[in-house]
Amino acid sequence: MKTSACCLIKHHWLASGAVYGYRKITLDLREAGERCSRHCVRRLMKIEGLRAQIGYGSKPRHRGGPAGVVENVLNRDFAPDAPNRVWVTDITYIRTYEGWLFLAAVMDLYSRQIVGWSTQATMTRDRVLQALLAAVWKRKPGPGVLVHSDQGCQFTSNDWQSFLKAHRMVPSMSRRGNCHDNAVAESFFSALKRERIKRRIYPTRQAAASDLFDYIEMFFTTGAAAWFRWRSITRRV
Repeated sequence: MKTSACCLIKHHWLASGAVYGYRKITLDLREAGERCSRHCVRRLMKIEGLRAQIGYGSKPRHRGGPAGVVENVLNRDFAPDAPNRVWVTDITYIRTYEGWLFLAAVMDLYSRQIVGWSTQATMTRDRVLQALLAAVWKRKPGPGVLVHSDQGCQFTSNDWQSFLKAHRMVPSMSRRGNCHDNAVAESFFSALKRERIKRRIYPTRQAAASDLFDYIEMFFTTGAAAWFRWRSITRRV
């Protein structure tokens, strides 16, 4: 439970551009339907080393990043010249009357297709690994695929790093609090929520998962959206 709460807090903190403190994070969580106290959020943020950005102060001192953080190898190079060169991944959440449904997705930057995805009622390390495993099974890439993510706790875990190493993949992470470093993955979630979810609250997690399957597999991957993406690729080569 503590791990899930920490991940939610870190998600909102990163989404704020590493600016929000515990008070605003608490308000965001409550607005999203989470029951939490300011004291609990403050304590968990302190444990995770998450701090509010307060105006201009003295020259910052390097304190090092969380364990498991790697350098930003991608460096906003969002136009690879072939499939299975660069994958980006991220997590979002969908609201249902049963509670949250978390979606982890992996996108191939060349085709802008979702090559692996997974849903679960809790935000765990297993969920992002299942999405990445689905992408590996589907694409069967050779060694050297660059896999870019943010610094969420799922991606800094030993399980995630071990999986990448075992499959000879190259890890890359956004800089702390810089959501633009993973802008393409963020844009997919924005399109999903704008084109399909449209602020609705699904009756059940199963209903949400079924609608996600229809959007990702039928519309985004093989439908009109896929055709427009392919046309843009052929124009740039």
